[in-house]
Amino acid sequence: MVGRVSFHRSSLAVALGVAAAALAPSASAQQAAPTDKPAQAAPPPPAAAAPAAVAEARRLSDAFVAVAERVSPSVVQIDVTSRDEQADQVLRFFGRNQDSPIARGTGSGVVFTTDGAILTNNHVIDHALTINVRFRDGRFLPAKLVGRDPGTDLAVIKVDATGLIAAKFGDSDASRVGEWTVAIGSPFGLGYTVTTGVLSAKGRGGLGMNAIEDYLQTDASINPGNSGGPLCDLNGNVLGVNTMIVGRGSGIGFAVPSNLARRVADQLLKNGRVQRAWIGVGIQDLTPELATAMKVDPRAGALVNYVNDNGPAQKANIKPGDIIAGVGGKKVGDGHELTRETLTHEVGQTVPLEIIRDGKKYGTSAVLAARPEAAVPPLPVQQQGVPQSGLGLSVRDISPQQAAQIGLAAKPLPVITSINPGSPADRAGLKPNDVVIEADGITEPTSAQLAEAAKDGQLLLRVRRRDQTFYAAMRK
Repeated sequence: MVGRVSFHRSSLAVALGVAAAALAPSASAQQAAPTDKPAQAAPPPPAAAAPAAVAEARRLSDAFVAVAERVSPSVVQIDVTSRDEQADQVLRFFGRNQDSPIARGTGSGVVFTTDGAILTNNHVIDHALTINVRFRDGRFLPAKLVGRDPGTDLAVIKVDATGLIAAKFGDSDASRVGEWTVAIGSPFGLGYTVTTGVLSAKGRGGLGMNAIEDYLQTDASINPGNSGGPLCDLNGNVLGVNTMIVGRGSGIGFAVPSNLARRVADQLLKNGRVQRAWIGVGIQDLTPELATAMKVDPRAGALVNYVNDNGPAQKANIKPGDIIAGVGGKKVGDGHELTRETLTHEVGQTVPLEIIRDGKKYGTSAVLAARPEAAVPPLPVQQQGVPQSGLGLSVRDISPQQAAQIGLAAKPLPVITSINPGSPADRAGLKPNDVVIEADGITEPTSAQLAEAAKDGQLLLRVRRRDQTFYAAMRK
């Protein structure tokens, strides 16, 4: 935003200067003016450039608005419940053997198929007991976990819905550093927040956060809760999936580029897991000292320091001390670029490699294998299954005296005693100690009447919580 204001001010200043110079009288004309007339104050400089500058600002503003309107229907808020591990430790310390307290978290996601597949970050749903998705149109649906990939910090979840608006993914490789970007998500749970900035850098890695790092960097404001939401260009195409920040308020955020994210998403949706192409070498970057000793440029490629037995590299006659300078016809300058280019190919594909050995270049080819990776363990949400059966609430009757004490009719009324995380009752916002004062049109019902009304798998309740009353609708 700072760059935009500076640009408009400088444009306005130049335009005003040109206009003022064009309209001011020349020096000779000033000298020839009669001297017997009183001096008059110079007119203020014209504001002819102001409309043009405002129009330019409005065009940029309209572009941001268009992106928000186009992409927001494909953006969701993801609400997750998990066990509160810190509270668990306290309970164990005091010797209390009861169910774990529940912690709640919020993230973002982007719909990428019309039948309910949603891409988000793995850390958004990690350790989840339940996953629920909130759409911009007000729908709040349970989701199941299709698959996750900790290596790229991505995951795919799915809701039971059709006719959704799927976001369009752009070509992150074609994106340009310095172009405008728009981030959409739910920072701090504030749904459908739109922030703007520029694409600050591409190909960021070496942050030590994930096994596969090839990030887009942006200065669009990204905060906790933005994770999993899209980073878009001014055409409304998704360039990346917002993943992490470096310190709050630092103005530095990172997104998984769309080309990588979409490949991972498609594999997770199809197979529930990801296979990555692998050459079968250990690599390191060339330092100036190593480059001098090997008589090559420091950006000549990635130095091989280990070759896996029976791997693709060994079969391609690659040896320790070789420098891999190209993959699939593309030059690579370091280990990060080698990894990135390798991952653009499929397992089983034969890929030409450019090798430097003893200062001489030669070509070979390798049949890429699947990268050895540990199996991804299931999460609690996969072990217990989603959605849960029933409406997910338990009740008991309070006594007429207790009802009267809180200002209600002196009758036995149902009070909610527990809510199952992720259940219809949970999604409706009900909580323990809420008192039901109406159920499907029955005023002041008993617990038995409430149970009877719930038999068809749906309920419309009017509930009293402290001194507030509200409606809640549930459907199994």
